[in-house]
Amino acid sequence: MPQTERSQRPTGLAVFLIIAGIIAFAAAFALTLDKIHLLEDSNAQLSCSFSVLIGCATNLASPQGAVLGFPNPLIGLMAWTVVTTIGVAILAGARFARWFWVGLNLGLLAAIVFVIWLIGQSIFVLDVLCPWCMVTWAVTIPTFLAVTLYNVKVGNLPGGARVRRVAGELYSWLFVITIACYIAFFVVAQVNMDVLNRL
Repeated sequence: MPQTERSQRPTGLAVFLIIAGIIAFAAAFALTLDKIHLLEDSNAQLSCSFSVLIGCATNLASPQGAVLGFPNPLIGLMAWTVVTTIGVAILAGARFARWFWVGLNLGLLAAIVFVIWLIGQSIFVLDVLCPWCMVTWAVTIPTFLAVTLYNVKVGNLPGGARVRRVAGELYSWLFVITIACYIAFFVVAQVNMDVLNRL
């Protein structure tokens, strides 16, 4: 088990978690305000509505927009606050136990599965792209990848020396991998929604 690497403070990851958390929290906050506006007036003109293709009213008013019985953005308000706090704590010198990192990874796994499902619902069912939702998706993807690759690299998640080495190499390519994920999303959206012709 690579104790030396695990004992080092992941400053870069901490800064990333803070930035990602703030961006996603802002998106969740904006979605929450838009949901409140919709509750006050079902015909309200929302800040996120740009066209038939780009807007959040359809998503917010749909069953997919309240999977647990309350608006999805409330999940984001809670979850991204936690992510930001973890980043700040790491910068402040906190050292987390292995179980904590595994728990964070499980939470982010649930988040990425939820996001993939929401992407599928937007593209294949609702036929609309929500701007603030896409901000959340865009942040969730690299956050999940960063934490997972870090955990494998330092041995918080199981894997031999070769697996940890590969995770370390992929960790340094996080930006490229994230862009590849964005491109894949755009291709699927274009094929199924004809995005370029509908903008």
